[in-house]
Amino acid sequence: MKQEMIHPVDEKPSLVKMLIYGFQHVLAMYAGAVAVPLVLASAIHLDKEQLIYLINADLFTCGIATLIQTLGLGPKIGSKLPIVQGCTFGAVTTMIMIGGAHGLRGIYGSAMVAGLVTFVISTYFSKMLRFFPPVVTGSVITIMGISLLPVAVMWAGGGNPAAPEYCNPSLIFLAAIVLAIVLFFYRCFTGFWSNIAVLLGLISGTFIAIPLGVTDFSSVGQSAFFGVTTPFAFGWPIFDPASIFAMTIVMLVTMAETTGDVMAVGEIVDKPINEKLLAKALRADGFSTILGGIFNAFPYTAFAQNIGLISLTGVRSRFVVAMAGCLLMILGLFPKMAAVVASIPNSVLGGAGIAMFGMVAASGIKTLSKVDFDDSYNMMVVAISIGVALIPVAMPTFYNKFPEWSQLILNSGITVGSVMAVVLNAILNGAEKNTTEIAQKEYL
Repeated sequence: MKQEMIHPVDEKPSLVKMLIYGFQHVLAMYAGAVAVPLVLASAIHLDKEQLIYLINADLFTCGIATLIQTLGLGPKIGSKLPIVQGCTFGAVTTMIMIGGAHGLRGIYGSAMVAGLVTFVISTYFSKMLRFFPPVVTGSVITIMGISLLPVAVMWAGGGNPAAPEYCNPSLIFLAAIVLAIVLFFYRCFTGFWSNIAVLLGLISGTFIAIPLGVTDFSSVGQSAFFGVTTPFAFGWPIFDPASIFAMTIVMLVTMAETTGDVMAVGEIVDKPINEKLLAKALRADGFSTILGGIFNAFPYTAFAQNIGLISLTGVRSRFVVAMAGCLLMILGLFPKMAAVVASIPNSVLGGAGIAMFGMVAASGIKTLSKVDFDDSYNMMVVAISIGVALIPVAMPTFYNKFPEWSQLILNSGITVGSVMAVVLNAILNGAEKNTTEIAQKEYL
């Protein structure tokens, strides 16, 4: 009897390989995950003890959200794709506004309701999938990669533009060395060693950084050994109608970004994405955001930077990403372990980030190679959507004189570019052509 082939997404590597590959995912998203509580705490003037608690709560809930997305929770929640869940940076501005008026309890109350709304409307939102043919998907993936590259560049310069040593040649040189190490292992080795090229680059770069004086392990000694996140640690949530409305708008934008992320992962791992699967992924976002409000964390979405890691390593197993979720939960329980990861210099992360985020853009270009550009409409869809998406990337202050509520959307190149690609394709190519093209594509 012929044995049924297992899709790479459902393969289970050995425990050792899952631990190592999973740790790569943790390193790839850690800086982005802790950035939200760091920025929020500074803006609403939380003390250091509260900040540490927020970071631990965020990591712990990131882990739970990732397990829900990769392994599923019942038959209708979770895409069972290799997607790492993290708190969305797009909600920071809104959370600062809500936190200034109602504190953390206002943030958590609005997040819980917005998460519930996301969960309920996921089935209807997923029907937008027919508006994502290859010309749209390829544009969105390319935009994602290009939009993330400035983050890697900022890391390479030291991470903090206000610091006097920012973009010091020694920091940039360190990032270049890490990038060279990643390329060396990726090119000169095969199989397992090639797959962990990013991890080897990060570890090597951290050791190289020690004599340069840019690695600080002091936070490890100062951190507590064990800490448990408890529900509603800051008090019962406040359900303010205006705050709920603002957070719901954020989640609608996040759903559009998640749609692009899921399409990108589906393309990279060669897994068919249909309305039902997309709805499961969006429900996981909503459910995890509700959990975020309960466990003192934030709204959750798919982390784009880990998509680049999947593309770079070729490791497509969702169980590897599930292992990353377990490791995130452990980091959330043991502050000292989280402090060790936090000690990796930004310049080291930047060197690896250039490779990872560049691979996201390259994946988008690969998808666009399937598009028929003899049709001038497709050319215009790609040109305008990428051009508009790069406005806030090229000039971050471009929309500063617009109303604050609109800046939340306009300053996200990924969101604006995605919407532009969908709208232009619908106008120029038409919904009927979209449906036909999608039916012809094997990965849909």
